[in-house]
Amino acid sequence: MNIGVPKEIKAQENRVALLPSAAYQLVRRGHKVFVETNAGAGSGFPDEQYAAAGAEIVAQHSEVFARAELIVKVKEPLESEWPLLRAGQILFTYLHLAASKPLTDALLASKVTGIAYETVEVNRRLPLLEPMSEIAGRMSVLMGGNFLQKHLGGCGVLLGGVPGVLPGKVVVIGGGTAGVNAARMAQGLGADVTILDVDVERMRFLDITLHTAHTLYSNRAHILEMLPEVDLLIGAVLVPGARAPKLIDREMMRVMKKGSVFVDIAIDQGGCAETSRATTHHDPVFVEEDVTHYCVANMPAAFARTATQALTNVTYRYIELIADHGIPGAFKKDPNLLGGLNLLDGKVTCRGVAEAHGVPLHPFDPAADAGTAAS
Repeated sequence: MNIGVPKEIKAQENRVALLPSAAYQLVRRGHKVFVETNAGAGSGFPDEQYAAAGAEIVAQHSEVFARAELIVKVKEPLESEWPLLRAGQILFTYLHLAASKPLTDALLASKVTGIAYETVEVNRRLPLLEPMSEIAGRMSVLMGGNFLQKHLGGCGVLLGGVPGVLPGKVVVIGGGTAGVNAARMAQGLGADVTILDVDVERMRFLDITLHTAHTLYSNRAHILEMLPEVDLLIGAVLVPGARAPKLIDREMMRVMKKGSVFVDIAIDQGGCAETSRATTHHDPVFVEEDVTHYCVANMPAAFARTATQALTNVTYRYIELIADHGIPGAFKKDPNLLGGLNLLDGKVTCRGVAEAHGVPLHPFDPAADAGTAAS
């Protein structure tokens, strides 16, 4: 199979979808790998390493799309890339379609086969999302603590406190991978940490493993109780494949302290606060209701080398599977990959995306639709 690795063009996106070592493995298996010039430079992987691995370096962004049957990316295609996609081509990346109707409509019109990293599910886990959630969770505390500095508009609270001074209060909404990593990082700094979740068994697990962190059942009343005293609020809620629920409205944001910080990890799925809007690494924050909002939609790109290595560790086996067997064969070999299928032949196959945009759902039946998916 011809596999294309374009350079990411999203603002400040320095990750790359394939390591040189992964390209080497694919070439050894008889596949052709086309890598755009400087695609890996931002992560510290120069063209020379890809060339040494047997990949062909391609100068033009559009040529990568034109020559590839399988496009492997990190982030969703931007508007300038939509016309480059074609019917039957396979797109394997983070799609986050529930957060964008224009993107969904464009990909449906192209009739591309869209497989999203974030909806591949194995034993109730999201293994292709977890490494980025781990990075974003840990980053949320680093970034939040940074913007609590007084000269950056914060309230001047040091999260860990000092002897004789109480630590800052951190509230994490969501006890999944991102939330747990945020809580662990905050706990490691010595902050007073509370995690809110709706899964009682999950809270039991968190109570046992996090020791000094508190757990609280998540509902509007409990969130409102916490907000007046919180210094750093972290939104880490996730509904796989669906738009993030708006758990924090503007009225709730108004009860927070002036100079407190809100980090919305869920922003790539639309954000979990009414006041959230996507930002970039170059301009990461804005202030609403006297609260500093950090809403960078590609947080892990800040640590591009670590993120690229972690991403390829979990995506490579599926890339190899698709390249070796095509779509129907890959689904047969590993049915878990089927959960990643969001779009096929101009139809939505993911329930969360269909519900987010009010479009018909066309679940994929591997037996009945084998011919359709013969890309």
